Amino acid sequence: MGRAFLDFIEHLFFQLRSNSDICFQRESLSHVPLLREIKQNEPMDFKNYLRMDSATFGKLLSMVKNGLTKQHTAMREPISPEQRLTATLRFLATGRSYEDLKYSVGISAQALGYLIPETCAVIFEELKQEYLKFPTCKEDWRSIASGFESRWNFPNCAGALDGKHIQIVPPPRTGALYYNYKKFYSVILMALVKANCEFIYVDVGKQGRMSDSAAFEWTSFYKKLLTDVELVSLSKRKHGKASIEAKNNRDKYCEYFNHKGKLDWQDKMIEAGKA
Repeated sequence: MGRAFLDFIEHLFFQLRSNSDICFQRESLSHVPLLREIKQNEPMDFKNYLRMDSATFGKLLSMVKNGLTKQHTAMREPISPEQRLTATLRFLATGRSYEDLKYSVGISAQALGYLIPETCAVIFEELKQEYLKFPTCKEDWRSIASGFESRWNFPNCAGALDGKHIQIVPPPRTGALYYNYKKFYSVILMALVKANCEFIYVDVGKQGRMSDSAAFEWTSFYKKLLTDVELVSLSKRKHGKASIEAKNNRDKYCEYFNHKGKLDWQDKMIEAGKA
């Protein structure tokens, strides 16, 4: 009886596979064949579609393939790592809803709902050590500061920090917690970058109503600034040529406006606290 039941299930399965169900024709009906075609003939279209060239995509796929490979079963073929990665990159590039995206990727909206976050987590785990490397010693911070001085003539800068509002649908019963000054609901992405715009720290998820400074105070980086011995004990570097010239110019103007260029009403304004 058990064998007959298994035979019936297997027969039903192959009947389903012979139908035009998109789940079983994902390889032929999705954008994957198109991408393979334009990869060979229209490389700029490939880059425009996924926001990276084919060589970068191939390298990324090789790095995350093991984490995205799922087990084959008797009931179905798993979604391949290539399909998972292209669907995720297209979602990140366009911000389209899962319902809209399912038609081009050949994957149901329900599957995309867990597949895309899972793929993002795998990408982060695989790349964080090499491409999101946080400084661990004084020499690392000094190297970053050297980059800002040599590239932007900005001495004593250990990173450029800013926040970005990411628009969201607010969670239920949160009122105005995520409503920002730009008049939409958001979470804040706070990022720290090097002189060449390479990310070294990212924090995301703070409520949109918060200012950049308030959001920064709730990050792990802020706590590290207050407690980490390597950061607190960073010695002040000597003035470079640019900062010495700036100091000399300031002293020269101070000397002029306090003596030869002094105005009659100047002292009165200073005494009144208006200057």
